[in-house]
Amino acid sequence: MIEPKIIVDSPHHNAECPLWHPQHQNLYWTDIPQGKLYRYSPQTDTHSEIYSGEPVGGLTLQADGSLLLFKTKGTIERWNEGQITTLISEISAEIHTRFNDAIADPAGRVFSGTMATSEDKGRLYRIDTDGSIHVILEKLLVPNGMGFSPDLKYFYLTDSDTRTIYRFDYNQETGDITNQHNHIVIPEAEGVPDGMTVDSEGYIWSARWDGKHLYRYTPNGTEVLRIEFPALKVSCLAFGGSDYSDIYATTAGGNDRSKEGSGAGAIFHLQAGVKGIPEFTSKIGNG
Repeated sequence: MIEPKIIVDSPHHNAECPLWHPQHQNLYWTDIPQGKLYRYSPQTDTHSEIYSGEPVGGLTLQADGSLLLFKTKGTIERWNEGQITTLISEISAEIHTRFNDAIADPAGRVFSGTMATSEDKGRLYRIDTDGSIHVILEKLLVPNGMGFSPDLKYFYLTDSDTRTIYRFDYNQETGDITNQHNHIVIPEAEGVPDGMTVDSEGYIWSARWDGKHLYRYTPNGTEVLRIEFPALKVSCLAFGGSDYSDIYATTAGGNDRSKEGSGAGAIFHLQAGVKGIPEFTSKIGNG
């Protein structure tokens, strides 16, 4: 039985977007509603707050080792050990919402979605390395976890409110995604699909908000594993460690542990006998 262990027992309101930094051998994550960023060192088993400000809904690792922060109003900033440089000040269509999750592709482009509002649907954007902004999909509700198949034939996107993980054909040369397919549809009793990743075997991992589990699926979408957490809202996961055999998972609800579970809001570590794949680095601006 795989038992997740708490490594950071802080009551985050909504810890999200765990990102392993291979150069630093550290884990980064955000507490979105609190407008905080954190860093954890497995070597010293210590963590620290590294940023406080506007909410950060997505992170990518730049090729130069800095971080890209995807924030409110379409703002994208580079964070480099406390020094912040604005790359995109705002996107006019997104001034009432925020980015939610982000992933770099092999060419250094970034995909990031925006949350739907009462006035407008959510969108999926692609930001190219020259800083140009492209609307890739519209009429989404809560665009969330994303990933690529190891052979780079497919791109996956979670839309939480439709309880669906979509699969697209992915063109590595152009960055285009086509042929949208309902790959995994989650039953209501299993919670809401949130963050996701893909392991080295091409299996899909999905965190389950209000479902207290991580799920693992074969490349064709068949469930093969579920791992229970002492937290109702499992928000995201990332592989890390020197050989990417460590799994780090974020959770939410730490502001109400009596309702959300004894580990709500904590950061967890586990191993499942499989390895992940290093995330691609973004190359936006001078990164």
